[in-house]
Amino acid sequence: MLIFNWTWWRHPGPLRRPVRGAGRRSLRWGWLLLLLGVLCADARAQVQVQVQGELERQVKAAYLYKFAGYVEWPDASFARPDSPLVIGVAGADALAEQLEQSVAGHSVNGRTVQVKKVRRGEALAGLHVLYLGALEKTALQEMLAASRGLALLTVSDSDEVYAMGSMINFVMAEDKVRFDVALKPVAQAHIRISARMLLAAYRVQTGGA
Repeated sequence: MLIFNWTWWRHPGPLRRPVRGAGRRSLRWGWLLLLLGVLCADARAQVQVQVQGELERQVKAAYLYKFAGYVEWPDASFARPDSPLVIGVAGADALAEQLEQSVAGHSVNGRTVQVKKVRRGEALAGLHVLYLGALEKTALQEMLAASRGLALLTVSDSDEVYAMGSMINFVMAEDKVRFDVALKPVAQAHIRISARMLLAAYRVQTGGA
């Protein structure tokens, strides 16, 4: 009896193969289902991040448009009474495209609104608002330096850029896009921000960033 049992266990004949084959198939299906579950979860996470990114761009674009309605520029900032108000966007082409859609057919204080993608080294004269996005630190420093002396509202979404001297900085607070305002660089640019906009700000710094 012992010989029979041992022979049956070791014999690679048809009595053993179906059991071992079924086990392997079940194991393979288990791994495939696990892999499929991981891939689906990763895909859902990517879609969620993409949706959140698009929503954040829409909110920031709306803010940039609204900012223009609460800021006063010197008369010399516009060549003619019917000159457009120009919003420059640097280092954020997707945001620029979203902003173009948002301002299409709209105006600010009777002026049409134009959106311009700004590249490193381009002159900033003629802009009224400049958003500084994902750029190298040296490029950001150059643009901020070039903006000084101009009646130009600078907007960022980085604490580092805000510390360099941008006037408005987007921040996330309680899962919402809010903004901080630094009044010192605003005054140096000889532009004025209305009290209503300051009341809507998350934080207002009277001494700069």
